[in-house]
Amino acid sequence: MNTAELRTALRGLEIFAQITEEQLDWLASVSDPRVLADGEVLFRDGEEATGFHVLLSGGLVVTKVVDGREEVLTRHSTEEESAAAEDHDGKPSAAHRFTGELPLLTDGSYVATASASGPATTVVAYPKPVFFEMLTRCHGVAAVLIPVLAWRIKSSEVQARKRATVEALGTLAAGLAHELNNPAAAVARAAQELAPALDRLTATACAWGAAAAGAERPVLDRLAEELDKLPPPDTTDPLAQADAEEEIADWAEEAGAERPGLLGSGAADLGLELGWLLERLEGVGEAALPAALDHLAALLEARSLAAELRAAGPRISQLVSATRDYANLDRAPEQRFSVPDGLENTLIVLRSKLPGITIVREYEAGLPELDGYPSELNQVWTNLVDNAAEAMEGAGTLTLRVRAEGACLVVEITDTGRGIPEDSLPRIFEPFYTTKDVGKGTGLGLHLSYRIVTQRHRGSITARSRPGETRMVVRLPLNAAAACAEPPAGAEATSTP
Repeated sequence: MNTAELRTALRGLEIFAQITEEQLDWLASVSDPRVLADGEVLFRDGEEATGFHVLLSGGLVVTKVVDGREEVLTRHSTEEESAAAEDHDGKPSAAHRFTGELPLLTDGSYVATASASGPATTVVAYPKPVFFEMLTRCHGVAAVLIPVLAWRIKSSEVQARKRATVEALGTLAAGLAHELNNPAAAVARAAQELAPALDRLTATACAWGAAAAGAERPVLDRLAEELDKLPPPDTTDPLAQADAEEEIADWAEEAGAERPGLLGSGAADLGLELGWLLERLEGVGEAALPAALDHLAALLEARSLAAELRAAGPRISQLVSATRDYANLDRAPEQRFSVPDGLENTLIVLRSKLPGITIVREYEAGLPELDGYPSELNQVWTNLVDNAAEAMEGAGTLTLRVRAEGACLVVEITDTGRGIPEDSLPRIFEPFYTTKDVGKGTGLGLHLSYRIVTQRHRGSITARSRPGETRMVVRLPLNAAAACAEPPAGAEATSTP
């Protein structure tokens, strides 16, 4: 491409339409045209931003790896039909013809990967110093670039919010499935075993009734009443329980019971020992003892299955309730809500991500409810707790504190993880900034949390960190009409855009 062709191509671009001939001469002199093969990478996500790129012909596809999946963020094209297909979200026409300005302006790295789409893609690269000189020399460039930049930031936030919603629903579904597995399995197993257990209970009751003398029958009646009032064991020693189970089973087998193992396991689960049974079975003769033991074993089995069903039912109800409250289904978006309840529901939803982590709760008594958007704040708690769990890598202490402080409700989420690097701390709430490896974060989770807290709830969110202690502090106004300012300088390290 000769100079005359380059001048004509640049003049036809909206971003350079208002520059003078002298400015165009300079621009052509510093231009570096480059032809890309189909699929050739122009720049990669995470690389240091070195240039501003203008698309003269062909197309670019912009992608980002999120949680191991490559997602197409947008496409730039010089073809009118292809460009029109990308304008469904309000994309300005000028946005098709340049890219790379955002990381240059923020002195950061590229936030996505751009690759050529089609065999005839030509771009012009302007190094970082030339880009800033372009902004000072050619005032018309900024007039086109700034609205596009604003659209791109807004579009990225909208995409991130949608992605966060989908991820939250995925987390919710995964957590619910994980937590429902145990009680649902218990219900299924108990239901399957209950019918044969009731058959055994009926059969052993008939056998006991036939074998027992008149004076012997009240013995099991009294024993059944005592079992009803028996509290669960305070502590469980697996070794002691195994020894008791074996001792009871051996004795029952010697006494002629048909199911000694069932009696041993049922009695040991309740914390009973052989001596306790011998004392309660006094008065049952040797001839009727096998029938008594078989009936007692069947009775303990039926009671155990019923207890499992009683425990599983409320557990399932609790999970469903926590899920409903977490997502605020069938409720108005703005409402009165309890912050500790939101934190607890978040812990339930994220329980599968917290094994090995000790949870410490310090909720001040008598905390008032707030007016706001609990489902959005639950996304904030999810981001903060999930980040804390990842930083602790499966082992550590997560501390949740909630207290009233003046006109604000203060929520502190502290972890004992690796900490945030000192040079990264001031930037963690910036859009697209992430300390995670490429492909493991969008850099928008904390930014969205910042927006939800500060713009939707008129609060503030700050952070301070050192190895072994990272503390995220959220302040929410007790009065929706008021606002919670950040603490005075020096009170704690503040990280805001």
